[in-house]
Amino acid sequence: MAQRLASLGVTPNTISVLGMFAGIGAGIALAITPHAVEDRLLWAAAAVLVPLRLLANMLDGMVAEFGGKTSRVGAVYNEVTDRVSDSATLIGLGFAMASSPAMGFLAALLAMMTAYIRTVGKASGSPQDFRGPMAKQHRMVLVMLVCIFFTLTPHEFRMWSVDVRGTLLTIPTLVLGIISLGCVVTCFRRLTFVCSHLRTLE
Repeated sequence: MAQRLASLGVTPNTISVLGMFAGIGAGIALAITPHAVEDRLLWAAAAVLVPLRLLANMLDGMVAEFGGKTSRVGAVYNEVTDRVSDSATLIGLGFAMASSPAMGFLAALLAMMTAYIRTVGKASGSPQDFRGPMAKQHRMVLVMLVCIFFTLTPHEFRMWSVDVRGTLLTIPTLVLGIISLGCVVTCFRRLTFVCSHLRTLE
């Protein structure tokens, strides 16, 4: 697919931007589920748009290599569109049916922090570190699974919740909590790796 796109003259930056629009589209679809008469189509749309965003994120780099179009500007496109996509999708899930906007914003902030540590580490002389347990692909797979679950299951199962000290935790809020906690662990692991590597260079 990457070879075909490269032969057609599609630029990596175009693919990055299209992937960003897929991520934004997923976030919008999720955010309006509480207001839709039939929300299953919106959950299904998000379940398709999230992996399309990941596919675009994989293809932009491959097209750049196959087409000999790697550039410094391309790296900027890749990073910025990724951050927009992540934030839009996670915040959208926070506004989704039976979810929590605060948890969506928290997950988006911590996801951005994982990328920030990676890019700061690279700028300081450390190798790129994509380790998890909640790297981009892990976060998006969890979001996609929630979307598939809400698309296919009856309403009564989708409204499942657990009471934790007076707070009802639903499936979307639990997933956002798992993503947030995983991002904290990921930040710690990446920061530890960056600092350890940079100390060897002193």
